Amino acid sequence: MESLHLSLEALENRKAWEAAGFELPSYDIKKMRERTVEKPIWIHIGAGNIFRIFPCRLHDEMLDRGEADRGVIILQTYDAERNDAILRPYDLLSTAVTLKSDGNIDLRVVGAIAESVKFEPKFAEEYQRGHELFAAPSLQVVSMTITEKGYNLRDLDGDFTDNVKQEFANPDGPIKNTMGILTHLLYTRFKNGAHPITLLSMDNCSHNGARLRAAVLAYADAWCKSGQLPQAFYDYVSDESKVSFPWSMIDKITPAADPKVGEMLLERGYQDVEMRTYGGRTIPPSYVNAEETEYLVIEDNFPNGRPAWEKGGVYFTDRETVDKVETMKVTTCLNPLHTALAVYGCLLGYDRISAEMKDPDLVNLIKNIGYTEGMPVVVNPGIMDPREFLDTCINERFPNPFIPDMPQRIAMDTSQKLPVRFGKTLQAYCEEMPDKITQLTYIPAVFAGWIRYLIGVDDNGDEFEPSADPMLAQLQEELADLALGKTDNVAEVITPLLRRDNIFGVDLVETGLADKVIEGVIRMLSGKGEVRKYLQSLG
Repeated sequence: MESLHLSLEALENRKAWEAAGFELPSYDIKKMRERTVEKPIWIHIGAGNIFRIFPCRLHDEMLDRGEADRGVIILQTYDAERNDAILRPYDLLSTAVTLKSDGNIDLRVVGAIAESVKFEPKFAEEYQRGHELFAAPSLQVVSMTITEKGYNLRDLDGDFTDNVKQEFANPDGPIKNTMGILTHLLYTRFKNGAHPITLLSMDNCSHNGARLRAAVLAYADAWCKSGQLPQAFYDYVSDESKVSFPWSMIDKITPAADPKVGEMLLERGYQDVEMRTYGGRTIPPSYVNAEETEYLVIEDNFPNGRPAWEKGGVYFTDRETVDKVETMKVTTCLNPLHTALAVYGCLLGYDRISAEMKDPDLVNLIKNIGYTEGMPVVVNPGIMDPREFLDTCINERFPNPFIPDMPQRIAMDTSQKLPVRFGKTLQAYCEEMPDKITQLTYIPAVFAGWIRYLIGVDDNGDEFEPSADPMLAQLQEELADLALGKTDNVAEVITPLLRRDNIFGVDLVETGLADKVIEGVIRMLSGKGEVRKYLQSLG
């Protein structure tokens, strides 16, 4: 078996790679890079795991099929040296490892990244290159995966942060916030012909395009109102026929690189599996692992054109449909089930979602949340079938043993998730089927399980630490009088909580569901092993 090292030179030995089960790009990577550098069409900010194994891999496959002729350029706007060190040692190549639910894996070397630019002033040449890229008339799309917090400009009180205020005062810098950097680069494009362009958020957050637009306009407004930049620049950025901000929905479970996957690669001769460090911090290895299932739905609003990503399976549609797909996923077909598995998984001592999917009581719970109680009021986007989406989650995605997703991770911030993941469904029942809402059983069971979870004692009576949540301390203080083996005060203690529509989406007392939640908490607090018995009683 030959040793395989990820580099352009090593890929010339195609037979060795293919013998080890790796699919390689069939296009000429060097020529693709020359074309891309000369006439860029796509820049991406935030080349993390989901980007490398989904949009970038998808585009790589299109390059193979001749459906694209240029690749993507990475703009490193944050911690540039460290992030660049993830890619540059491997000649900008990555290895995509697709983890199938049947236990098999697909391996592909991805070569679609044509250039990586460290966009920080201390790297003078690359900083200038970033401005050149934004000035290019050929540039069509600047996409990003920077996490939801990357769009936030405000503090907990709703005011702009001090750092943002300082950047508002000076468009010439220094600017460190990605939203400010984007706006600064848009000004470069404005000065060089005001060509159309699309800024595309691919982050997994609701109404991501609206959040991106609001943040960019905040910077443009501050700089133009103060007279530091011309009003014409604000007019350019705010005109969606010139600068568009499409909404999107992305879905692909992409955990951190799993050492077990690294071991599987080593068995095939692939050597670049180590978790390296840079500046004392760990950086991801050369490979990315993720599930097989993937969805990317994008509002089709690209004033300067776009790659033909629909040929790679991307859905292009209108804004309303993107919103409906997001709503379907978040309120019915995926996220509510995840939350149910998270709280009960912690109570029952699980550390993997896939292991929970072998538990008939938990599978029964999520099936009834989805099929029995969610489907009657599900938002149907039209471009994909909600029941098929739900089938895939329950039968393929959640049981996938290769996906090391933990209930403890998913249980984070549950107080912030409940009003969307379950509250929207309850609101739909109130509006569309008010006579049916008191018949709900499984959604109230999730609320009861969450309250039981907040006590921090599992079904064996052992203490555990609930996952981080901005309301955890407050909620635990409110529930401090609850204890395992004590049930006479449950209704008194939790009824005020059940009235809070900011947590549950509705007032559970007014909707007639409070008694079911109270009953569930009483049963699960009555002794050890009662969480399991309660789940079994749901039928």
